[in-house]
Amino acid sequence: MTSFEVQEIPFESASIRDYPDPTGKLSNWPAVYAINNQRDIYVGETGNALLRMTQHRRDPRKQDLDVARILLDDTFHRSACYDLESLLIQWFYSDGVYTVINANDGHRNEEYAGRAAFQPRFREIFEDLRKRGLFRHSLREIENSDFFKLSPFKSLVPDQERAILEILKALFEDIEAGRRTTMVVAGNPGTGKTVVGISLVKTLRDIQASRGIDDAEQGSSLSDYFAQGYPELLERLRVGIVVPQQSLRTSIAKIFDRAPGLERSEVLTAYDVGKATEPYDVLVVDEAHRLNQRANQSSGSLNKAFAEINERLFGRDSTEFTQLDWIRAQSTHNILLMDAEQSVRPADLPPEVIGEVVGEAKASQHFFPLRTQMRVKAGTDYIGFVRDMLAGRNPERPELGDYEFALFDDIGEMEKLIRKRDRTEGLSRLTAGYAWTWESDPKKKGMKRLPLAKRPYDIEIDGHRWRWNSAEKDWINSPDALDEVGSIHTVQGYDLNYAGVIIGRDLRLEPRTGEIRFDRSQYRDKKGLENNRKRGIVYTDAEIERYVKNIYSVLLTRGIRGTYVYVCEEGLREHLRAFIPSA
Repeated sequence: MTSFEVQEIPFESASIRDYPDPTGKLSNWPAVYAINNQRDIYVGETGNALLRMTQHRRDPRKQDLDVARILLDDTFHRSACYDLESLLIQWFYSDGVYTVINANDGHRNEEYAGRAAFQPRFREIFEDLRKRGLFRHSLREIENSDFFKLSPFKSLVPDQERAILEILKALFEDIEAGRRTTMVVAGNPGTGKTVVGISLVKTLRDIQASRGIDDAEQGSSLSDYFAQGYPELLERLRVGIVVPQQSLRTSIAKIFDRAPGLERSEVLTAYDVGKATEPYDVLVVDEAHRLNQRANQSSGSLNKAFAEINERLFGRDSTEFTQLDWIRAQSTHNILLMDAEQSVRPADLPPEVIGEVVGEAKASQHFFPLRTQMRVKAGTDYIGFVRDMLAGRNPERPELGDYEFALFDDIGEMEKLIRKRDRTEGLSRLTAGYAWTWESDPKKKGMKRLPLAKRPYDIEIDGHRWRWNSAEKDWINSPDALDEVGSIHTVQGYDLNYAGVIIGRDLRLEPRTGEIRFDRSQYRDKKGLENNRKRGIVYTDAEIERYVKNIYSVLLTRGIRGTYVYVCEEGLREHLRAFIPSA
């Protein structure tokens, strides 16, 4: 039996003034509300719904809204209302029926007494609103979408909220002082670096466009920055977010396309920044460790562009310049989101450059660590455990709770379970290290003209065959993804509910020493093996081993609810059995 009710009120001054309130709850009870027309929607929470509607009615930007729905529940308190308000904003934005016109003024993902008991109620409210036509997609579809996972309205855990508040404080101080600055936001996989970056850009745009504190909910964590003085400091702000990875960049561009105040054109490559004729005030760089040093690029035209940008920005082309130098030359303030242990190719920023930048940021108190791991439900120790396991440090397996972590001897059984989990939970995919040649690459001569079903298979294990990801952009959500295997270049930066990870023969166990070692003869990523002729660097097996182990560490930390593992090399499989429970 549901205890909530939905009061629908025409969004007109007379209707609001005269609306009956026999129980008094519309004027003195915690409530959540949504005001919309056919195109836009605004969501809020309040302790006096009728008064708040009257206030909103006076806002010229809400004059076109035509109906208010007030959600009441006997058990509601302010913490539950904050929680539901945040969820509704994320659900409406992700569903895409309406344009959410809220400013991003801070939504905190905080615990409160009885929170778990409210979650089923919130889902009942969603279903009620969906029956009223306010949502198009199911809740599972919404919460599995990139729009939800990367939402600029994402509720932030205290760790993320602290980082954004400290960044804003430092940024406004630097703007007022006329200082050029580099900030670093560092965190392991699953700490939400990308969400922090997107949320930060949205917040800056909303502050810039605001007319003062009325544009933020009173008492929100960011409301002070909507006050007089701060919007003026951001006047004519030129901001962008740089995303080195093509697949993730495409997804973030879609996010920006849907969010008011943001533009798809603000999602950039490093080359876009380097070629820009007008510098940026603020550049946020996601996965900054994936920026390139001076190395052979993926095409002749990019090699030429690299040299031309160096010459234009620095007066000469030199192997010492990296894409990070472009970012710093072309922006007054740059905010780098990074994790050095997620570098996966030798062409990525050199470790010494990352160390230098991190050291500078710490020295200037512009270093903001993220420590709360939110992706993997196995607990905070899982990431370190995976890295230690691959490094051969023989870690003790942490308490995993309900997390499904299993080693398979039969890859066919692992695939069956991935397909089963995809039917019930969605977003379950097979992934692998780059230990098989990409024969089905659509860029190969004549391959693009072949229907997918007629292209050769790339991976064959014990009679089971798969192709590598046929979609380079947004592969995880592509129609053929469940029948294919994703590489690091299509899954880094994304969440899965369940990940099936195939560890190829590019890693093996050294029988004599018991160490996990890289096997160059089994590694198929040409760019991952390529020496840096421009800088005269020849990469040793030990150096490439670091990147390959980083790749598997990333793959093993994609699954929110579970990770299944199949190891091709028999000796390594037996070695890992001591760390991964058998299926």
